[in-house]
Amino acid sequence: MEHDIANADLCAEGDLRVDWAETQMPVLRQIREQFAADKPLAGQRIAACLHVTTETANLMRTLVAGGAEVRLCASNPLSTQDDAAAWLAHELGIGIFAIHGEDRDTYYDHINAVLDLEPTITIDDGADLISTLHSARQDLMSNIIAGMEETTTGIIRLRAMAADGALKFPLIAVNDANTKHLFDNYYGTGQSTIDGILRATNILLAGRNFVVCGYGQCGRGVAMRADGMGASVIVCEVDPLRALQATLDGYRVMPIAEAATLGHIFVTVTGDTSVLRREHFEAMQDGAIMCNAGHFDVEISLTDLADMAASPRRVRHATDEYVLEDGRRIFVLGEGRLVNLASAEGHPASVMDMSFANQALCAEYVAQGDPLPVAVHSVPAAIDNEVARLKLATMNVAIDELTPEQAEYLSSWEAGT
Repeated sequence: MEHDIANADLCAEGDLRVDWAETQMPVLRQIREQFAADKPLAGQRIAACLHVTTETANLMRTLVAGGAEVRLCASNPLSTQDDAAAWLAHELGIGIFAIHGEDRDTYYDHINAVLDLEPTITIDDGADLISTLHSARQDLMSNIIAGMEETTTGIIRLRAMAADGALKFPLIAVNDANTKHLFDNYYGTGQSTIDGILRATNILLAGRNFVVCGYGQCGRGVAMRADGMGASVIVCEVDPLRALQATLDGYRVMPIAEAATLGHIFVTVTGDTSVLRREHFEAMQDGAIMCNAGHFDVEISLTDLADMAASPRRVRHATDEYVLEDGRRIFVLGEGRLVNLASAEGHPASVMDMSFANQALCAEYVAQGDPLPVAVHSVPAAIDNEVARLKLATMNVAIDELTPEQAEYLSSWEAGT
């Protein structure tokens, strides 16, 4: 099978880590066992653009068990785990195109190599695969029955495409499933972002001013974890409802221009561009640390920073030091890319268990169901609820059921006080 990876000799190490991740992904394992028996994806060709991690390896394993032919590339140049890529190539035997640290040209060469499969289903994280299809590979779109999108940033792009009439095949917004964004975004991003910061810097968070730019589900998770480690959390927002929620959650809320003078650590998690830029760098304290937990490396304006400082010096793993003309030092983690994957291992496998269970079941849904109209669709409630049910069962958690009287009461309107 054709592939492009960094080092095949890492396969044995990948085997150990992929199996370890599987122990934390019991829902996906159950789905894989069912897929192996039923082959619901037989005849499907799946092109996937995802973070190439051990958790993703277990999703690929599940899709292959379901009968699909699969190719995978990275959705971020710094998120590939080269041992997982080696395992995918030499143990699972799929077309895998991903090298940690690949340049932009290689990144898009890999996307095109995956699209050479002439897919019938796409799975994306950030919508780079889909945007490439819609721009450079339009000849392939007649094959595609539907696709899935994993993350908030990608959903923003796809909804913009749909609003412009540019979207050419149906997409399912897996990110918006309750069993994805309420857990992956909140608990997963919260924990893994802090993990990435600590692995890169080994700093003490307690007593530091910790600025979170963006208070969506991901930002809330980051703020919650930083607060739990003793940091003094400051939230910056443009949405009044989210700003109000952050205020009532007990955090200081203020504009970035004000927070820039106070912060010791800055995390961007907005999905937007130039959140931290020149005027903020000019106001930051010596030793300020910046990182990004949004999908693309556009939230911190490294162009502005490079214009203000000499070439950066790598001082620790995934930590670059920029020295400004007045001698102040600003540190950037993970080159402004996803800090939880650029300097750590990404979300815990037990959280990705639910996210990737949604991906697998949505692949089955589009392969076996009626054709969907061209639009951005929600994950069917039945799939969302089934993932929650399976996850609770693996955790040995039982819940109540409505009595017939209670069910009737909730479905009626006649009963009053």
